[in-house]
Amino acid sequence: MATDIVTKEELNEQNLFIQRVRAVTHVFDHKPLAYTHSYGCQQNVSDSEKLDGMLAEMGFDFTDSLENADLVLYNTCAVRENAENRVFGNVGALKHLKEKNPDMIIAVCGCMVQQEHIAERMKQRFPYVDLIFGTHVLHKFPEMLYGIYEKGKRIMCIPDCDGVVAEGLPVRRSDKYKASVPIMYGCNNFCTFCIVPKVRGRERSRRPEEIIAEVRELINSGFREILLLGQNVNSYGKGTDTDFPALLRELDKLEGEFIISFMTSHPKDCSHDLIDTIAGSHHISHHLHLPVQSGSDRILKLMNRHYDSAKYLSLVDYAKEKIPDIQLTTDIIVGFPGETYEDFRMTVELMKQVKFDSAFTFIYSRREGTKAAEMEDPVSDEEKGKWFRELLDVQGELGERAYEKYVGQTLRVLCEGRGRTDEKLLTGKSRQNIIVDFAGGDELLGRFTEVKITKALPWALVGEIIR
Repeated sequence: MATDIVTKEELNEQNLFIQRVRAVTHVFDHKPLAYTHSYGCQQNVSDSEKLDGMLAEMGFDFTDSLENADLVLYNTCAVRENAENRVFGNVGALKHLKEKNPDMIIAVCGCMVQQEHIAERMKQRFPYVDLIFGTHVLHKFPEMLYGIYEKGKRIMCIPDCDGVVAEGLPVRRSDKYKASVPIMYGCNNFCTFCIVPKVRGRERSRRPEEIIAEVRELINSGFREILLLGQNVNSYGKGTDTDFPALLRELDKLEGEFIISFMTSHPKDCSHDLIDTIAGSHHISHHLHLPVQSGSDRILKLMNRHYDSAKYLSLVDYAKEKIPDIQLTTDIIVGFPGETYEDFRMTVELMKQVKFDSAFTFIYSRREGTKAAEMEDPVSDEEKGKWFRELLDVQGELGERAYEKYVGQTLRVLCEGRGRTDEKLLTGKSRQNIIVDFAGGDELLGRFTEVKITKALPWALVGEIIR
């Protein structure tokens, strides 16, 4: 299936709507203020940077105060139920602000409202929400916003499609030194627990020349860490003549002081070629986030993950052999429908064998519309909670020892801001994506520096600059 690329004509039309909104807001007695908030993953953050970019071009400034906002926009996440509940709670809290300021525009967008049942609930329960739009019409935000100003009626726009790629949208970056660059959108994997394919559409890759040009411009503008994004970056390249390792090799050739990181990798598509590319690179992070989800082959099959524990462990062994200083992190789900304690113990044993530097662990969250939601789930929440605490204890013990090997070593660190362990220190990330705190002046912000590690914590390192 060919990628549906938004045409220049469509983008030019949106630029006209940008000017129309700007003309509307120009007659306000003050410059309009927008309050925007993103829930969930880095892809959502990246989408919000584009929405902020369009708002800036439409004449908006930004505020951290809901009370002062002329427009409130929530970009939502659908991965877990608690994220959705937070959105419902926060949207509900806006009712009194809307009563005080009827001209305030409230918009809710993103993965959560791409689900039909959630969009309908939002429509019925929150009549004061002016704009509800899904993941596939981000580029039409100016048109939708102008429609509200022009007609004064609420708008819902949630098309059922496989998604689009819109190049050249304005971006308001949220960080001075780190920039996210989506390289692909959507997912074809259909893990039985995951709603992402339904809310983000099918896989579609950006053209490599567009990605390379964007990264080159970011480097030239002073950004020092480039985070490549995709629901499964390893499957990048469908519809192009470039796969993910080849794209990384081209980006690694760019000139300048920078580091390239990426997320998220699916084990079924993680290749020796990718690992070899990282090992032989100058700029690519020595950090691999490889979600295993479970150590039980039976559960992995129920999850529709398309690998088993043996394949996963062989990938880990190869990565450790080729990249001795690699940092391995993972995602794990506890209490998947039908999981037994014996299945859970297999996950614990895999964790002990791999010795992950850190793990993002979650109790299974039922997602309506997924196959897992239809499976029998006899284990109680209380029992799942016990398993979860056991898993945290194991990873906690592993994490306490994970960073000790770096004591005495010198790491190249990108200085990003004030210290995590002590505000009097500076903080940054190493090539292994490890937090490193050290003493130094603000002139180091946005620069790479050599830091000798003197102390290891379970979640960070402390060191001193090598002068």
